[in-house]
Amino acid sequence: MKYLFVLLLAGVTAGAQVKKEQLNLMPWPQNVVVNDGNFTLSKNFKVNISGNPNPRIFGGVTRFLRRLDGRTGIFFEQGFISKLNEFPNAELQINCDKNGKIGLYEDESYSLDIKSNKITINATSDLGALHGLETLLQLLKNDSKSFYFPVSQISDFPRFTWRGLMIDAARHFQPVDVIKRNIDALAAMKMNVFHWHLVDDQGWRIETKKHPKLIELASDGLYYTQEEIRNIVKYADERGILIVPEIDVPGHGSAILTAYPEIGSKVITLTGGTSEKNIQGTAISTYGIERNAGIFTPTLDPSNPKTYKILSELFDEVCPLFPGAYFHIGGDENEGKDWDANPKIQEFKKKHNLKTNHELQTYFTMQLAPMLKKHGKQLMGWEEILTKDLSKEAIVHSWRGPNEGVAPGQSLVDAVKKGYKTVLSNGYYIDLMYPVASHYLNDPMPKGADLSAEEKARILGGEATMWTELTTPETIDSRVWPRTAAIAERLWSAETVTDLASMRKRLDNVSFRLEELGLTHIKNKDVILRNITNNQNLESINEFSNVCEPLKGYTRNKGGTEYQMYSPLTLFADACTPDAKESLAFNDAVTQYLANKSEENKAKVASFFNKWITLNKGLIELSANAPLVQPILPLSKKLSDASQELLLVLDNKSTLKAADLKSLIEQCNTKDHADVELSVYESLKKLI
Repeated sequence: MKYLFVLLLAGVTAGAQVKKEQLNLMPWPQNVVVNDGNFTLSKNFKVNISGNPNPRIFGGVTRFLRRLDGRTGIFFEQGFISKLNEFPNAELQINCDKNGKIGLYEDESYSLDIKSNKITINATSDLGALHGLETLLQLLKNDSKSFYFPVSQISDFPRFTWRGLMIDAARHFQPVDVIKRNIDALAAMKMNVFHWHLVDDQGWRIETKKHPKLIELASDGLYYTQEEIRNIVKYADERGILIVPEIDVPGHGSAILTAYPEIGSKVITLTGGTSEKNIQGTAISTYGIERNAGIFTPTLDPSNPKTYKILSELFDEVCPLFPGAYFHIGGDENEGKDWDANPKIQEFKKKHNLKTNHELQTYFTMQLAPMLKKHGKQLMGWEEILTKDLSKEAIVHSWRGPNEGVAPGQSLVDAVKKGYKTVLSNGYYIDLMYPVASHYLNDPMPKGADLSAEEKARILGGEATMWTELTTPETIDSRVWPRTAAIAERLWSAETVTDLASMRKRLDNVSFRLEELGLTHIKNKDVILRNITNNQNLESINEFSNVCEPLKGYTRNKGGTEYQMYSPLTLFADACTPDAKESLAFNDAVTQYLANKSEENKAKVASFFNKWITLNKGLIELSANAPLVQPILPLSKKLSDASQELLLVLDNKSTLKAADLKSLIEQCNTKDHADVELSVYESLKKLI
């Protein structure tokens, strides 16, 4: 009887079919078929590689094994993979036809076939095989005693060839370990471009041996050595990631001009009316590293031959550090004020028949193109570089939208219709703290636009942008992840994959799995909260953070001057994130209650109110020995007051007039406390 029971149990386990909707795959593959049965893991599990792949596959497979072993604790016998056809009878066979090249338009497709006794990954290149391994890791399931992969077949390929993340290391410098762990996360989410913003008003971050003044005067000692850059480029290559560096010119020039004020556009009038421009061989520094955020006037002088000499020498030194085919020169947000005020530059415009500053900037940009082409680089810049005289070889980076008074996707459409390749970042500005849904439903292929097949092909893809005015190495991961995983799905998966509920469910799983790569987006929240509470019990403040989100858009740092680049970013707002967890659950409970006002549904809503009343008392107690808790107390009180009254509303016992009740709820919409907002406000409104 005992053996019969064991056999029956084994049959149930083996026969329990995993359904497609139970899979936590992200990005969702192009084709997925799930069948009966499982491939069960054992310590004898081995991997064999065949074909003609790049050697990066060996490190990729080794990392796959270590991550899989870390998740299962099985103690696999196979250690480090270093050669082809090492275990011809291995249970996982990886076949790669060719050496994958880092860059655009490379074949990244793969197929994954899981049988009950064998797994096969076939890919044209090792890049596709690495993607297949990430999918296989995401397929891992378990019961009470074992780990297994469901029998399934997947064929997959990316929708767009440019699937990127930009990290700004100029505002707040991001150390090497931050860059590397984010590159690991990009690879895990099948993204393939890391855009490295290295120069801006707030700092120059590249060691330059021919121009050491840039490091000495414009970096605050925070920069990447050339050896560190080479190491990071190699690290990215091993994970299939292209690095695109950015030196932002001619605007955003404060750091460069701190070292080389003589190539600046600003005219300084000296005593006696003599202008700086008329003093031969003299450079009077009127520039300094910018400590605030915003758009500033320091701009390189496009009429000065020395400007191009210095830039050419810089590109000669920096370009060889980055073997990729693309170099971003910025080109954005040049207000042209110093150009307008400089008679020499105005004379230069007339001489060259340049009617506007936009045309003058195009002239400047086109001087850079051959400097980059000499090193095999294709010029890329923010959309302001686009004019009628811009070379068709340039890539236009579309970033402006409604915040800048431009219709969504308009600059992207304009660029492709004029014959330019383009990358979309408008709608993917993750530093603005918008909810994940807004990014997920933002498609690089504009809906309703009348584009030919040739024009559509010029849309290379998209790129999440992480500007760091309000972000430190301790908080950057929570601003990038997990929302960037949803953007990765938008750029990889079919355009019909848009179900928000499915995305959120899968994103929760992906988020915690990203921790194994060293990301701190989950654990550093408690680090910040411990500091705020003076190492007291975190329960109340953690619960409150789950209904609060950082102020959105550009509203946290008004005028760019509330926070300097050295200000503390260790506050309550820095522990909070978009898509506050409890606000989503509360909204679901309110929706269910309004659809069916049963006692059970009412109790669910009431439980939130009772919790918020209790946590307000807990925060008051915490604040007695934690001054940093004080700024959130007014907001907590508003939520508590509203909760107490809404409990009466649920029981039809409220005596408040409708206008007073509305006013009470409206107080929960305040943006005046601790740089956060209550994310449950819209749901509260529904109840009245």
